[in-house]
Amino acid sequence: MHSKVVIIGSGPGGHTAAIYLARANLEPVLYEGMLANGFAPGGQLTTTTDVENFPGFPEGVTGTEMMDKFRAQSERFGTKIITETVARVDLSVRPFKYWTEGEEEEHEFMTADTIILATGASAKRLFLPGEETYWQSGISACAVCDGAVPIFRQKPLAVIGGGDSAAEEATYLTKYGSHVYVLVRRDELRASKIMAKRLTSHPKVTVLWNTVATEAKGDGEVLTSLTIKNTKTGETGDLPVNGLFYAIGHEPATSLVKSQVELDSDGYIKTVPGTSQTSVHGVFAAGDVQDKKYRQAITSAGSGCIAALEAERLISEEEADDESLQTEDVHVPAEHYLGTDKE
Repeated sequence: MHSKVVIIGSGPGGHTAAIYLARANLEPVLYEGMLANGFAPGGQLTTTTDVENFPGFPEGVTGTEMMDKFRAQSERFGTKIITETVARVDLSVRPFKYWTEGEEEEHEFMTADTIILATGASAKRLFLPGEETYWQSGISACAVCDGAVPIFRQKPLAVIGGGDSAAEEATYLTKYGSHVYVLVRRDELRASKIMAKRLTSHPKVTVLWNTVATEAKGDGEVLTSLTIKNTKTGETGDLPVNGLFYAIGHEPATSLVKSQVELDSDGYIKTVPGTSQTSVHGVFAAGDVQDKKYRQAITSAGSGCIAALEAERLISEEEADDESLQTEDVHVPAEHYLGTDKE
């Protein structure tokens, strides 16, 4: 099978790209994966209970419901959605080759003129005892996404992490929680000086140095406390909190293209500034796989739009060039039609 454009990934970035490309009659093929990157089709948002900051949903919407709507809109305009995982790609020459799981023999490849990588990123977690029970019922990895949810309002909250992200998320959570505890496993923050000062001087923040969480506890429905341990003294105790937010980094899903496109020092796909173009001509990136700063559904969707428009432009330009070459190939001298005076 050959396609003009293949999209790998089914989050807001991938589906937004699909919607734009399908409306441009480019018949995009979107591989949504089967538990790709550890998530069901739809990406990270399928693990989010309520999304309250995406325009168009004044009452909020569950992550799963929103991604179902994205999917339906993609299909409405003609996107071919395949629930398979792309296992391998060859970006060395165009058209690009790719293989899906279960069909990885050398001769079983499919091809695409352009590829949009929208494979996303996943938040790093500690997988504490009890974490699975209270995941999205008190435990989250995105303060901006979930911090304003009612179960966290005016409740004691905890953030795990010691970098700028942890400082930012803890400060953000002070708008909603009654108090925020920051668990730092060392005796200093890795955050920049200005962020560290802002955090430690905030009246609603307490930094617990040399402290790690060892267990998440609750009433069977929501989180109610953490068991914590001092890494120097070994002393343990319970910290009553109704929310735990991880801020220990993200892992971009770039293993598929590692060594084929340029990545930054954290493993995110590097794009030409102001564009979605990667280091490989004809390969574009959208969503969290190329965004380590914002990581929001709305910014992911916006980058998907950019990737689609740039892929569409490239395809159009190349088709115009091909038509021009074909016209030159069939050019017949005018005298063939007009005759000559040599007879």
